[in-house]
Amino acid sequence: MSKPSLARGTRDFGPAQMNKRNYIFDTIRRVFQRYGFQPLETPSIENLSVLMGKYGDEGDQLLFKILNSGNFIEKVTETDLQEGYKKMTLKVSEKGLRYDLTVPFARYVVMNRSDLVMPFKRYQIQPVWRADRPQRGRYREFYQCDADVVGTDSLVCEAEIVLMIHEVLRGLGVENFTVKINNRKILSGIAEVIGAPGQEGPMCVAIDKLDKIGKEKVEEELASRGFSAETIAKLQPIYELTNDQSTIFERLKAWLADSEIGTKGVTELEDVWNKVTHFGLNAPQMELDVTLARGLSYYTGAIFEVKANGVQMGSISGGGRYDNLTGTFGMPGLSGVGISFGVDRIYDVMEELQLFPENQSVSTQVMITNFDAAAEAHGLGVLRQLREAGINAELYPDASKLKKQFDYADRKRIPYVLIIGSEEIQTGTYSLKNMHSGEQQKLDLASILALFA
Repeated sequence: MSKPSLARGTRDFGPAQMNKRNYIFDTIRRVFQRYGFQPLETPSIENLSVLMGKYGDEGDQLLFKILNSGNFIEKVTETDLQEGYKKMTLKVSEKGLRYDLTVPFARYVVMNRSDLVMPFKRYQIQPVWRADRPQRGRYREFYQCDADVVGTDSLVCEAEIVLMIHEVLRGLGVENFTVKINNRKILSGIAEVIGAPGQEGPMCVAIDKLDKIGKEKVEEELASRGFSAETIAKLQPIYELTNDQSTIFERLKAWLADSEIGTKGVTELEDVWNKVTHFGLNAPQMELDVTLARGLSYYTGAIFEVKANGVQMGSISGGGRYDNLTGTFGMPGLSGVGISFGVDRIYDVMEELQLFPENQSVSTQVMITNFDAAAEAHGLGVLRQLREAGINAELYPDASKLKKQFDYADRKRIPYVLIIGSEEIQTGTYSLKNMHSGEQQKLDLASILALFA
């Protein structure tokens, strides 16, 4: 007999955890719907032809591939084995688990483009899988909550992403956070003005580590990547820009004045800031971070990353603008922008900060006692009326001693117990016990229903 175990990087969620997770899901879903996004689901399994090549070489390695059914090695030859795992993989596997929700969404848009009303706004709350090394805040199976709008270049969409982030996190009680924003065009502009046009990729790989390894190590890495001493010297303003947010737009404009694309990126972000201001968002928690460089393989405009401050945790949300994600599926030129909330990381942050409401583990509001067949029969009728009134209620299933039933209600944190005995059946007046205070009162059913209204 084998001992039951979990695959590394996966977790069970019991009722207490699921109540908290549903609290997060419901909060995010309400905000998405309030902003006009429509629900969408795509299959857990996608063809590898859809997934491969969309996330870079590292992403391709982190895809969970599904072995073909039957004798999956019958097509593998000695030559395939000698050519390496990449060619052999395509012989033994045609499908994989989705790596994120964005690529399947792009595939959906292309396949259904004639039926969609553009701009198309969708939200998606589903699990994704990555064959990553498990660690705190990083799992092999985890949920993403995505909202994307495609078919428009309007920067109103970027502004609304900022607003949604604030509304979601504040709605969950996460008050101390920072929405870091950058623009791919700014990074391209920086590469131009320092004399390394087109090298923003390797440049950003280095400067993205600034918080972790410091300026000196970043410059050493830049040198190892082929950047000259003169080029590295011209990069010095980047280390000072984020220190004063009040003048950052003016300083960026001055620095990138000779770069058309860089200037355009600054103008776009300034427009996003103005739109958020016009909306009237209270105390925006935004920061222009010119070292932010996530997702350069497909982001073309704004880039978002959200950190919960005071907690040892990576980003809890991220996203950006992409101009041609659907191009790989034969539909070029369709612009879109989106955001993704990492529920598992948000959950861990809220647990650490003790932000979940105390009643999140409570599902049943009232439990009806069960002493004998007569009490059970009467209790079922009362149970129906409670549920019809929208009250979460249950009947203790077995005729048992009152102490055992109270213990059950207490362990499930059921706040009220409705006691029905022979006297209560005759009079139609029931004893309602508050399990927290121990207070007990005699009420008819109408009064009990009014109490929970």
